[in-house]
Amino acid sequence: MKVSSAISRFLSEEERGQDVAEYCLITAFIVLVCLGIFWHFSGGLQGMWSSINGSLTAGNAGTRSAGGP
Repeated sequence: MKVSSAISRFLSEEERGQDVAEYCLITAFIVLVCLGIFWHFSGGLQGMWSSINGSLTAGNAGTRSAGGP
């Protein structure tokens, strides 16, 4: 009786460690996918930001040349 309970405890601990490793691998995969998506869309966001910044700079320069404050 003692041997079987010791073996079952050992096997259950072994499986718990395996579950943790699997969850870590799944989490790492999800993080990599999210980073890939962010990397892909960051170029588009950066271009949009540059366009908006250029428009604001041009508008500000036009206001100053027209006699604004």
